[in-house]
Amino acid sequence: MNQAYELLPPEFYRMPTLELARSLLGCLLIKETEEGIASGYIVETEAYKGPGDRAAHSYGNRRTKRTEVMYREAGRAYTYTMHTHTLFNVVSAGIDEPEAVLVRAVEPHEGVLLMEKRRSGKKPRDWTNGPGKLTKALSITMDDYGRLLTEPPLYIAKGYIPDDISCGPRIGIENSGEAREYPWRFWVKGNRYVSR
Repeated sequence: MNQAYELLPPEFYRMPTLELARSLLGCLLIKETEEGIASGYIVETEAYKGPGDRAAHSYGNRRTKRTEVMYREAGRAYTYTMHTHTLFNVVSAGIDEPEAVLVRAVEPHEGVLLMEKRRSGKKPRDWTNGPGKLTKALSITMDDYGRLLTEPPLYIAKGYIPDDISCGPRIGIENSGEAREYPWRFWVKGNRYVSR
């Protein structure tokens, strides 16, 4: 692990979920593999507020093998598969408060050649500008499910504070009633890697 990284401490993840979704913007998401390190600055997130949020996997306190990690302490990785893509979330809130923040896009930082190889044939902007794309580029897999994000091989470090943050409705949750409209997607305004 590069000594220059300043890892986010466990207590960082314990802030309220909507606040965490904003605070993760500009932070550096890092994955170490045998091929090397790849990292990117988080530029887009979505908050999912658990039992009362119809768009959340844990809506109504659904507790399944898939959602189990959301019931643990904040600062763990919640990975799941959707349409063959792995998606990466940061578990938030407290024990038995199953909330999480989906990381939707990152701006490539280190390991650009690795990302290019893993996203072969794609334009650089398309390497990491979506939740299923960034996991391929960084090699975040279902093996990362439940990992603590405060230690290698998958961790988050301090990055920069964005100048301007926008918020709006979340994407791809059409069947979730009024939850469709909640302005719980956050992104770094003007960043070219934001998904759309």
